[in-house]
Parts: sequence; C-alpha cells; structure tokens
Amino acid sequence: MEVWPAIDLRHGKPVRLQQGDYDRQTIFGDCPATMAKRWVDAGAKRLHLVDLDAARGDDPTANRKAVEAILAAVDVPCQLGGGVRDDASIGLLLGLGLARLVVGSAALKRPDWFASVCDANPERLAAGIDARNSMVATDGWLETSETRATDLAKQLRAKTSCIAAIIYTDIARDGMMQGPNFEGLAEMAAATDIPLVASGGVTTLDDVRQLVAMRMPACIVGRSLYDGAITLEDVLAIAGDD
Repeated sequence: MEVWPAIDLRHGKPVRLQQGDYDRQTIFGDCPATMAKRWVDAGAKRLHLVDLDAARGDDPTANRKAVEAILAAVDVPCQLGGGVRDDASIGLLLGLGLARLVVGSAALKRPDWFASVCDANPERLAAGIDARNSMVATDGWLETSETRATDLAKQLRAKTSCIAAIIYTDIARDGMMQGPNFEGLAEMAAATDIPLVASGGVTTLDDVRQLVAMRMPACIVGRSLYDGAITLEDVLAIAGDD
C-alpha cells in the first residue's frame, strides 16, 4: 500500500483542520518545505499537498511559493488538491512540476469537463471525492450536494478511463483521530475499479493494518503523524512501502 503523508497549506504555512473546519486549525511550524523534507527523510516516497486557501475560493496564489519551495526541496512525486477547477490552473500547476492534481468540486459540477481533462492528461488527474454522511461535499467542504459519493465515482468511470485515482475522504473522520470509515471505504471500493486512496482518520497502526488487509491501494496520513500518535517509519513498514 502506498503511503502519502499530507501537508495542508494555509497562508503559506503547514496546518491541520478538524473535520475541514477552518476555525479549528492547528499550525505546525512556519516552513512547509522543512516539513516535506522531514517526511522524505523518514522514508516517504510521495507527498500529498492541499491548498486550503484555493479550495474554498480564496487567493489561489497564497500558497504558490510554499508549493514551489516543497518541489525544490524534495525529489519525490507530489500531488496537490484544492482549487483545481479549470484548464488554466491545471496547466499552471502541472507546469510547476507536480506529478498529479486532485480535482474535487469541479469533478462533481462539470463531469464532462473533468473527463476531457483526464483524457488530455492521462493518469495525472485524480478525483477528490469528499463525503459527509455518504454525500459529496464541495467548495472546501462548505457545501454538501445531493449526490452520493459512490454514484459520482461510477459516473466518472463511465466517462473516462484515464482517472489516476479517487482520493476518498470521510469528512467526519478527518483530523479527529477516530479511525477511518472502513465501511464507507469498502462501499467505495466495491463501487468502482478506479484505484482508491483512503484519506481521513488514519490514527493507529491497527488502522493501517486494516487498510492493508482490505487491499487498499494507498492511504493518506495526516494529523496522527503530526501529533506523534504514530511514526511514518512504522506506517511504511506495515504498508510494505518502506
């Protein structure tokens, strides 16, 4: 199982939110590039970046320098989600050297457009499907749609074969240190053959073991690493990604 340590960016700093709530934020240092090097030095082979400012429609350039600094500091593939909504942003961000982009709200609202950009950039765009009570949340998790997460996955697969992955996040579990929603992950895995990345709630090494037992292709690990509940070295060893 691939392991993607997360670096969430807000106002140029690495932070973590609880359940996507911008008012419940913890800042972890001043330098995202230093954080990136920390995870790579611990064995990470890839990194998951989130632009929280762009995700909710704020200044899309607020974290640009931080992203560029991370890419300059480490030599591993990095994917970025947050605010990827049009051809221009895709071209600009891929041009920075990011290996993969995560498209969230726009994949739900403009599925035909998303399919077209996947076809134009095969295996370089992932669908970020964030769920609240099994329904897709959008706009930086500020809105909840009437579309089931599994239905969106099926719709996207029907439109294109070039999606790199689905990053599936259960918002209720994100940043709460309560474990993943294994039932929701199993439901999503059964709904589509698109490679699935489990995101949100990975808290203990037993969580990692259960994801491995489920044959989950990949997982994103965030707050539990920052809080020291688990170490990246142990996660990588269990995942077989060391």
